[in-house]
Amino acid sequence: MSLNQRIILSATLVLVIFITLTAAALDRAFVDSSESALRDRLTSQLYALMAAAEIDGSNILMPSSELDALLGLPSSGVYARITDQSGQTLWQSSSVLGTKLPQPAVLPSGDKGFSKTRAGKDNYYSFAYGVNWVTDNDAMAITFNITTDLVSFDKQISEYRKTLWGWLLAMAMLLLVSQALILRWGLSPLRRVAKELNRIETGEQEQIEKNYPQEIERLTSNINTLLQQERDQKTRYRNALGDLAHSLKTPLAVLQSGLSSTDDKQNDAKQWESMQQQITRMNSIVEYQLQRAATAGSASIGKSVNVKSVIDRILESLQKVYRDKPIKLNVAVDDTLKFKGDEGDLMELLGNLLDNAFKWSNEHIDVLAEQQGKKLFLRIRDDGPGIKAEHVETILQRGGRADQATAGHGIGLSIVGNIVDAYQGELLIEKNQMGGAEVSVVL
Repeated sequence: MSLNQRIILSATLVLVIFITLTAAALDRAFVDSSESALRDRLTSQLYALMAAAEIDGSNILMPSSELDALLGLPSSGVYARITDQSGQTLWQSSSVLGTKLPQPAVLPSGDKGFSKTRAGKDNYYSFAYGVNWVTDNDAMAITFNITTDLVSFDKQISEYRKTLWGWLLAMAMLLLVSQALILRWGLSPLRRVAKELNRIETGEQEQIEKNYPQEIERLTSNINTLLQQERDQKTRYRNALGDLAHSLKTPLAVLQSGLSSTDDKQNDAKQWESMQQQITRMNSIVEYQLQRAATAGSASIGKSVNVKSVIDRILESLQKVYRDKPIKLNVAVDDTLKFKGDEGDLMELLGNLLDNAFKWSNEHIDVLAEQQGKKLFLRIRDDGPGIKAEHVETILQRGGRADQATAGHGIGLSIVGNIVDAYQGELLIEKNQMGGAEVSVVL
């Protein structure tokens, strides 16, 4: 189910519940108001009837007009009756003729009450009032009853409900159509993103190009970042494979030449030593190019790496390797410092730099790391012999070493340089106050 369909379905469900509750509330309010108006009308009619009534002995006299034209019209819907305490009718209006009404109420003096009753198939609403009527000679307990059928009342309620539901349904349809249009307009950026992704998939464009609202701008920015990282990774692999093929040509040629010249000199130690050197060189080349190709590069999204944890693990390993050296470590790294990138890249970078520091230092190494804005600053200082300025460019090249007598392939700092380049960073090598090397890295 699409996002648009989900929202429309949810909105429709909420709207149905809201309209149903609103209709029920309005219907209840209108019925209560209509019943109240009906009670008021019956009350005024009964009081008018009481005011007009006269008693002569046991007879009740009423004006010929009966106060209300409906009371004089048979089956008019409004009926008046006066009963004694035994329920016997002492007087009834002309409208009662030919009509089957519910039994009139008999109430004690001073009591009054409304009641809804049924006679046959019709419903009636009645108002009764008990009176102790005092005459010159005697007192008579009687009850005045005003009754009306609910035909016109029910018809009024029915018409109101039809009108109410008609307008509510019309409003609901208008709201749903309006909401559908608003959703179509509001979700149009997502549809544009989908179209651009389809064009990227088919190769028509390289990244998301249009501007989008701030709610999805982060999404489109991260998608572009991932696409760029993928392209950079492919470029690194392609370049690494090309460089690997080119770099292996010379060692292979030397090996081929050596093999062809050993037909009659199987025991020539110099030839075998030369071939062994070329094999070692080829192994170094392959190691370097694979590391270069595997560098992940900068990333604005993904898992963060705790820098202090990585440094501690590397130092723990190096202290075991160089346990014969009395190295004093000064590590100034915040425990909460994070690196937004690949943990393997950070391990490789710090591993090479710290290994060089342990290798060349006499007794002191400083390791500092801090964050400034979105950049990670790393500084590693030692008290060794340092690196001359004219040798810096050499040691950053694959296979370049300032001291040929020290063991190593000469690719450590070259790998560091590649990693720094992949993170659009900076690498600076200079002398520190102790006379040793200070390597500063910005990622």
